Amino acid sequence: MAAEDVKRALVTGSSSGIGLAIAQALLDQGWDVIGLDVAPARIVHPAFSSTAVNLCHAEATEQAVRSAGALQALVHAAGVLRVGRLGELSSEDSRLMWQLHVDAVTRIANLVVPAMAQAGAGRVVLVGSRVARGMAGRSQYAATKAALVALARSWAAETAASGVTVNVVSPAATETAMLADPARANTPPKLPPLGRLIRPAEIAALVSFLLSPDAAAITGQDIQICGGASLAA
Repeated sequence: MAAEDVKRALVTGSSSGIGLAIAQALLDQGWDVIGLDVAPARIVHPAFSSTAVNLCHAEATEQAVRSAGALQALVHAAGVLRVGRLGELSSEDSRLMWQLHVDAVTRIANLVVPAMAQAGAGRVVLVGSRVARGMAGRSQYAATKAALVALARSWAAETAASGVTVNVVSPAATETAMLADPARANTPPKLPPLGRLIRPAEIAALVSFLLSPDAAAITGQDIQICGGASLAA
């Protein structure tokens, strides 16, 4: 493959769950992938490189992104869930989720998306959540995921004429290690009508399509992978 044909994607949260599935799917499709995660890399592949970074640390995040070089795609899959009802809400939890879900990708996009627009092509996918529509005990998490939709629509409006697309993929409860987090021990996931949890590979397949040339006309959208849960809401 000629150097000018190499596709390079930056994937946050690439060491587990949805981010890991997305990184692997892109590698299988011939992308070069740069992973950013606080956890050690789990992928061994000649086209994969990773940087251990806490995305809540602004300077370290920006340094890692600058070191990544030119990119054709950005996927923000890093995430954490903290739960709590009114009267029990933690400002520390709120700060953590806002920094990781919203502030981190804002810093990253601020560095890489203008370059994509200048190049006349680029893809951005933010991994949101169906919970962004609101759910008891998830208000802080929902607020940060809803913010991703606002960011995506705003950035899409800025870049649509420049060949850059920006979309959100919002899964329902997904089969990841996050479900085993002790912080949500008292709030088990609710199965969608499909009768099972969403699989990370299913999310990765949609993300891969949104990064493809065939998805050039899709931008500013919040696409749900809900297993039928939206039909009852």
